[in-house]
Amino acid sequence: MGRLLAVTLAQAGHRVTVHEAGASDATTSAARAAAAMLAPLAESAVTESGVVRMGNHGLKRWPELIAQLTLPTFFQHNGTLIVWHRQDTAEASRFQRQLDTTARAMPELQAAQTLDAAAISAIEPALGQRFAQGLYLPGEGQLDNRQLLAALLHQLEQLKVELHWNSPRSPEEFSPGQPSTTGATGQPDWVFDCRGLGAKPEWQGLRGVRGEVVRVHAPEVTLLRPVRLVHPRYPLYIAPKEDHVFVIGATEIESEDMSPASVRSALELLSAAYSVHSGFAEARLLEISTQCRPTLIDNLPAVRFNGERSMQINGLYRHGFLIAPAMLDVVMELLNTGDSELARNFDLRVEHLSDRPVCKSL
Repeated sequence: MGRLLAVTLAQAGHRVTVHEAGASDATTSAARAAAAMLAPLAESAVTESGVVRMGNHGLKRWPELIAQLTLPTFFQHNGTLIVWHRQDTAEASRFQRQLDTTARAMPELQAAQTLDAAAISAIEPALGQRFAQGLYLPGEGQLDNRQLLAALLHQLEQLKVELHWNSPRSPEEFSPGQPSTTGATGQPDWVFDCRGLGAKPEWQGLRGVRGEVVRVHAPEVTLLRPVRLVHPRYPLYIAPKEDHVFVIGATEIESEDMSPASVRSALELLSAAYSVHSGFAEARLLEISTQCRPTLIDNLPAVRFNGERSMQINGLYRHGFLIAPAMLDVVMELLNTGDSELARNFDLRVEHLSDRPVCKSL
């Protein structure tokens, strides 16, 4: 979120300075560990309609944002395939009812299509006759998060943005718009806080939700789109990247523990992936990473003014890449006009530190 906002502000002609607590490789960021799936309808099973609308907005905006970057970023919108094992049919029926409810309420989304074994094999040949039933969610997509982070960094450098790595700062250290004793401002006109969990000391209710992700190289597996496995305990996803690299994940643990992944989580993720395609048995483990998603008390994102010219953007939770373009467009509306119609359309909470809303939810 911080890199995307900094690039957009610099492209708009603003002079931008970035302070980042971590290094330029973003190894301490949840964004680096993410799978970066862009699946608003699939996520409607676990989130509110406002986030779904933000995700649908993001699907349209990502190609425009990526096109403005010098370095390439892998992006596809071949849809999402949902599958399940026979013993989980009841859970799949519940999941499908949730998607059907979303589709009726939001006709702008493409509805899920029911597939039999032959139809699954037709759109995802590698899965053959492994599953008797499935759902296809057309139009959904994904991007390569690490390529995007690198492309945004390159763009910041090209735009001559002043970058300070390993430089943790907080909004309280700045007095935006205030003149110094010499008459010069000596301060930025605006401060934007995109620190995620780094803002926890100033934002009550902000917490981390632990997630564990496995990256593998599986030359024997070819998938044309993200595949989600319906499961009663955890919603597994397999996101294919370029060159037969796959991101496997979706553990969610209410903990801010950043220690290495547990044996149980790794076994569950890898066993579930193997149950989708036996070719994962010969995959090579590239990385097992752990990160904590910055999450607010209601699991929804928010924008908050903690001063007239100081704005905090946080709580993107598990939907960071899905909703980042929508959050960006809201912030730019607020910056340019002092109000945001998009925020109202998205039911996005925009408030002052005193909890007086700037844009009320619908």
